[in-house]
Amino acid sequence: MSKGKDSKPHIGIFGRRNNGKSSFINALANQDIAIVSDIPGTTTDPVKKSMEISGIGPVILIDTAGIDDVGELGKKRVDKTLEVLKTVDLAILIIAGNDFNDTEKSMIDAFNDYNVPFFIIHNKSDLEKLKTDLSENITKVFKTDVLDFSTTEKNQIGRVITLINKYMPETAYSSKPMIGDLLSYGDVVLLITPIDIEAPQGRLILPQVQTIRDVLDNDCICVVLKEKEVDAYFQKMNPKPRLVVCDSQVFLKADAVIPKDIMLTSFSIVLARQRGDFENYLKGTPHISKLKNGDKVLILESCTHHVTCDDIGRMKIPRWISNYTGKKLTFEVVSGLAAIPGKINDYAMVIQCGGCVLTRKQVVGRLKAAVDAGVPVSNYGMTIAYVHGIYERAVAPFMKIDKNTLDYL
Repeated sequence: MSKGKDSKPHIGIFGRRNNGKSSFINALANQDIAIVSDIPGTTTDPVKKSMEISGIGPVILIDTAGIDDVGELGKKRVDKTLEVLKTVDLAILIIAGNDFNDTEKSMIDAFNDYNVPFFIIHNKSDLEKLKTDLSENITKVFKTDVLDFSTTEKNQIGRVITLINKYMPETAYSSKPMIGDLLSYGDVVLLITPIDIEAPQGRLILPQVQTIRDVLDNDCICVVLKEKEVDAYFQKMNPKPRLVVCDSQVFLKADAVIPKDIMLTSFSIVLARQRGDFENYLKGTPHISKLKNGDKVLILESCTHHVTCDDIGRMKIPRWISNYTGKKLTFEVVSGLAAIPGKINDYAMVIQCGGCVLTRKQVVGRLKAAVDAGVPVSNYGMTIAYVHGIYERAVAPFMKIDKNTLDYL
């Protein structure tokens, strides 16, 4: 399944084979939700549908394979279904015929393991109504709603939409500001945006565009320039900027020319804080100094792109880390949200890109295996700042100093 290009909230539809997952989605699509596009998968892949839900906006519905599938191919389908939990913000578990046992309980355990909120649909109620004792038991034990539902009764769609709005985390569709909470009305924000061979022709990269919009949304003044014009700006312009955000690749120069009383960070660190696992990045980044000869470092790119000789994730970061540590290291790169090769414990460290095309849920889910296994994780921008000796300054805008310890704001 192609993932990682949709920053909309993701809703996973789970359940056994023949419980009516697809018909449930189609019932929704014929009512309050308008299908924008269908993205077909292979026989082992879940299927994504882009839709609009009143009260939330655009979402991605993911129709998954049956969680009770059998055989070698069936196991692959189930594995793909479980992979979806890394990306979804809300799960809907479809049951039918009052059949609720260990299969469903194991799925709920998986929801809880990935911190995915959920509710339950008892489908095909036109054939068999939901039993009161089962409904009460599920509600009591699993603390969620159970809705008796039939695709033949179109008036029930509104109740489903109500539950989706009830259980969908607000953070899935209403993210916190990137830097707006650091600013006051009328503040100047300086963005340093190099135009190099990796910059798209005629456009800025997505994190730069997103930051500009966030500055404007918070009624502040945004100044955008290349690194060569920074000196001229400080000679000619007033007032001084409240905050400077630069591309990670010019961190060192920016640190040298930006006065120390002005906050400085990078686009990648801004994204790490908004939609990454920032707390674990803070814990994991200093592990760079502990890397040893022979260690393997996993680099996770969110998107796929043409690789250049100056590629940040594949070329520059490995070179910078190797030079900083003086160790002989092995680097492995995984693009998009493809499977991680081997076991996560094979790696001494994992470094995630900014994640500008992902949701926070997707980034956190992507890193969960490493965090659970105790493998240190970091982010492109925080790694670059660390190996260039400006880590504390780069994360300081988002920290408070308490007894000489950096605590996340």
